[in-house]
Amino acid sequence: MRIAFVAFDRMNMLDFFGAYDALMRLKTLGFVETLTCNTCALKEEVRDIHGLSLKADTVQSSLDGYDIVVVPGGVGSRTLMHDEIFLAWIKSARFAPLKAGVCTGALLLGAAGFLKEKRATTHSNALELLAPYCAEVVRDERVVDAGEIVTSQGVSASIDLGLHLCERLCGAGAQVAKGMDYPFFGAGL
Repeated sequence: MRIAFVAFDRMNMLDFFGAYDALMRLKTLGFVETLTCNTCALKEEVRDIHGLSLKADTVQSSLDGYDIVVVPGGVGSRTLMHDEIFLAWIKSARFAPLKAGVCTGALLLGAAGFLKEKRATTHSNALELLAPYCAEVVRDERVVDAGEIVTSQGVSASIDLGLHLCERLCGAGAQVAKGMDYPFFGAGL
């Protein structure tokens, strides 16, 4: 299983690492021993909303060929949702069987055309921005699974999204949540 974690300037690191930590535990706990992941960006190093840097290991490469593409959010998403170069890159994930948007990462998936006729959610401050891109904006679910697209609400919901994917992929959500000492899995937050 190959996972691409998208990275960009002014993203929120918790959006990235909450889902990353949960999904990587599928490998460390022995559920998916062949799991690999790449941090994918359009430049070698990105900085989050607070200035923390993250070095990409895959730069300016297509997102085609991944099984899962995870797109975080952050204030940078509001500019990138109008950036044709960035959106063309995100669209290269069209053949990925599963695409996930954390927080305002859903705006990027929507702007790339992946949310048409789908239910989706995002951070509560961006629900109106999401509306033109999807069939239904969901306000009261932390994680919305619409088949090949999964979206989650605000920043801390990245952990919930990661655990949801662990459950969906391997039935391992509860075991991974226990390993993370995360008591809220399945609590319907």
